[in-house]
Parts: sequence; C-alpha cells; structure tokens
Amino acid sequence: MDGVLVVDKPEGPTSHDVVTWCRRRLGVRAVGHAGTLDPMATGVLILVLGRATRLAQFLSGQAKTYDATIRLGLSTDTFDRTGQPTAGPWSGPWPDAAAIAECLGRFVGARPQVPPPYSAKKVEGERAHRLARRGAPVRVEAAMVELHACDLVEAAPPLVRLVLRTSAGFYVRSLAHELGQALGCGACLDRLRRTASGAFTLADAAALDALDRDPERAAGSLVPLERLLPDLPAVRLGEDEARRAAHGNEVNVGTGAGGRADDDAAAVRLLGPDGRLLAIARPTGRPGILHPAVVLG
Repeated sequence: MDGVLVVDKPEGPTSHDVVTWCRRRLGVRAVGHAGTLDPMATGVLILVLGRATRLAQFLSGQAKTYDATIRLGLSTDTFDRTGQPTAGPWSGPWPDAAAIAECLGRFVGARPQVPPPYSAKKVEGERAHRLARRGAPVRVEAAMVELHACDLVEAAPPLVRLVLRTSAGFYVRSLAHELGQALGCGACLDRLRRTASGAFTLADAAALDALDRDPERAAGSLVPLERLLPDLPAVRLGEDEARRAAHGNEVNVGTGAGGRADDDAAAVRLLGPDGRLLAIARPTGRPGILHPAVVLG
C-alpha cells in the first residue's frame, strides 16, 4: 500500500499509537505520520504508507487549521486541561470579548514561540516531556512559527472558542498559555480539533474505529501518490528523462510555461509519461535543470 490514509483521530491515543495500529491492523511495515496530534486532540491525522513515507517532510510542513476551546482562569504545567494546576483558581472579573479579541490579534503573524515543556521537542537529545516528567528543568528553545489567522467564534468565559490557521510547528497549547498570561487570568487548552492539514480536511478522514472494524476500507480510502502535493508544480517527463529521474539523476525539463520547470519553485513534482509520480525535485540553479531530492521510483 502506497499513499496517504487520512484518519479522524479520537481523543486518547497518541499519534504514534495510531501509527502502530496501522502497522499491525493493516499489515503495512512502512508507516509514519505528517504532523503530531497530542493525545487530548482529535481530528485530521495524515498517515503516510509505503513509498509515501518519503513525502512526509513535504506533507508535514503544510498549514494546519484548528477548532480550539481555551479555558480561562486555569493554568497548568502542560498548558492543557490534562496537566496539574500551577496557580489558584481565578477569582477576578472575566475579560470581555473585545479585550480577548484585541489580545489574540497580537499573536497573529510570524514570531518566535516557546513550545510547552511537555512536548516532543528535544532538549540536548532528549524529549522535553520525558525531562519534565522526571522533574528536570526544561528549557525549550523558541522556534519561528506563524499564526496566519485567528477568529474568535465565541467568548463565554471561562470558555473561549477559536478557529485558527497556523504554520507547521505551531503549538495551540502555547497560544492558550500566552493568552492567559496576557489577559492576567491564566488559561489552558480545553479542547482541540484539527479540521485540516494542508489540502486534507475532515471530509477526507475516516474514523479510526470504523477502520478497525473493517480494515479493508483503508485500501478504498487511500489517497494515491499522484494526488499528493497538488500545490507543487508538475512536470511530465519523456521516457529518457523519466528513466534518469527514477535513478536519482538530474533531468533537463526546459524552461517557461506549459508545465515546464519554474526556477523560482522550491520543489517540483516529476511525473512519468503515464502520469505516475516519480520524484520530487528541486532547482539546481541552472535553467531547466532539476535534481530529484526524493525518488519514489
């Protein structure tokens, strides 16, 4: 099986648990995912199977959309409702919707963000959450992320509901924590549902329990390699260049419009004469010459 299986992850299992389930239940050895979801979170989880595992780096780097509920007045060590409280309950007045919206607006755009101490980020070679559970000090470096859009759907303190569109690597838990600090009342993430990852949405996702009851549905739900990464420009090769690409050799695809190479593109899909996806290539700096960075064969 080669392609993408979009799963609607339930609350409870980790992303790795879902990958393990896929390996065992579907009998596929090469399985990965394109963007972690916390155990508490639900929604779109992209599983890459077979040769599609080679495309995980491109799929995981795409924008994400979330439906998030933040609980004001409660701060925890994990930045979500599963953690231990780090401050007493809030007894002051709740901020109004205008104050919340103004505060959220400060976070829109590109900026450095510090991941939660309980995260999969590595600190000197070890996962931050493992250090945190041992009580060791956790100093996670900030990373550049971007909040593309943030819509305040409902403000009914202590609960605030948002719809977010973010870059890859963005921690909604950190946003909840930062919002609480900015408002002065503390906050943590109460609920999170990923509604889209790149081009894939909940409409493309199959419920994990349904797949577990009928594993044969997975084959019918699999998105083939040729339908992946539609935002990348595509170049259809002739027989000779297709053979070169399949062996990882540079190809000359010419320049200009009409499906030819775009020297400004960061990556290009190389298709065989039959439309089969052969490789993802990158420009070499020489007009019309592309180097296959990921070969699917």
